[in-house]
Amino acid sequence: MLLTEGQVSDYKGAATVLPALPDADLLIADRGYDADWFRAALESRDIEPCIPGRKGRKEPVEYDEDRYKDRNLIERMFGKLKDWRRISTRYDRCAHTFMSAICIAATVIFWL
Repeated sequence: MLLTEGQVSDYKGAATVLPALPDADLLIADRGYDADWFRAALESRDIEPCIPGRKGRKEPVEYDEDRYKDRNLIERMFGKLKDWRRISTRYDRCAHTFMSAICIAATVIFWL
């Protein structure tokens, strides 16, 4: 798992995350990841991008709208993690410690 700084846009963070992506058939992401180079990189790894196009895009892109609806599961998970004050305010400065706090919170959320 890679952590980027809080100020890094999704577009720039995608280049950092790309080498660490596991083998998958599909990647569901929001409009922040809409870039031709990112789509091409995913397709070269045989990963189907399910990313809606940005509103300012001149040529619309096709994506599976039904599969994109599954993205709400991830958004709800992040919402539950942000209920933990330590995570939402990022008390931990060290990325390793912050990731450990996320793992503990996710385990407790899953368990409850």
